[in-house]
Amino acid sequence: MRSALETASTSPDFPLIGAGDPAPFTLLNVNGKGAVLLVCDHASRAFPAGLERLGLSAADTARHIAWDIGAASLTRVLGRLFDAPAVLAGYSRLLIDCNRDPADVTSIVATSDGVPVPGNQKLAEAERGERLHSFFEPYHRAIELRLDEFRRREVIPAFISMHSFTPVMGSEPRPWNIGVLWDQDPRIAVPLLERLRAIEGLTVGDNLPYSGRHPADYTVARHAERARLPHVCIEVRQDQIDTAAGVRRWAELLHGVLEPILLDPGLHHRLKE
Repeated sequence: MRSALETASTSPDFPLIGAGDPAPFTLLNVNGKGAVLLVCDHASRAFPAGLERLGLSAADTARHIAWDIGAASLTRVLGRLFDAPAVLAGYSRLLIDCNRDPADVTSIVATSDGVPVPGNQKLAEAERGERLHSFFEPYHRAIELRLDEFRRREVIPAFISMHSFTPVMGSEPRPWNIGVLWDQDPRIAVPLLERLRAIEGLTVGDNLPYSGRHPADYTVARHAERARLPHVCIEVRQDQIDTAAGVRRWAELLHGVLEPILLDPGLHHRLKE
């Protein structure tokens, strides 16, 4: 049973989602009072039954290629700590990546980290359109509706996008414990980097191991940059948050370093052009 703080949405208008399949997004803590919106683009490794995991094994779809391991759990705990609403994508990034422009060649990948994805080979435009309509746009529309609710209350929220990254990509190890991704707006990212780097034992990436520079920041660009909201994207290494204890540790750490930044009344305004 879902708690009063968690709701999900299904609709017969989503052509690839069957009656027994998960919703295309989940909303958490919709009545949260914090001036923060958390989003998680790669929260789920779910596939609709009709697409049969795109021909992949269960073991492959448990790997990082299908989702951001630990990111959903971390987002859930942060939402509780900040008393903030959150929007989580409901399906695997292998169906369509909610953090890519649909026109990007990496929006629906034929191969991920060396693993061929049979169900993504030579997709027709109509099939791509069904995935966009079923999984991608419902998630982004849910984010827009949460932001509309902040506008209705005349609150300018901080927009925080949560991700995680694999410790090794290909044969290359990633030494960072956490990465802070950003582009033109330094209001959260720069003080966050300073606070994280002051913690002994942490290796902190500035736009590493991924970049937050345009065009590699679709969700942030679509919802936060265009509206000039204060924002940041946070990546935590997956071996740090693949257990409940790790999630709790990182949630408390991030809450501690972010809270003074987010409580600054000077933060909550639209960045001047």
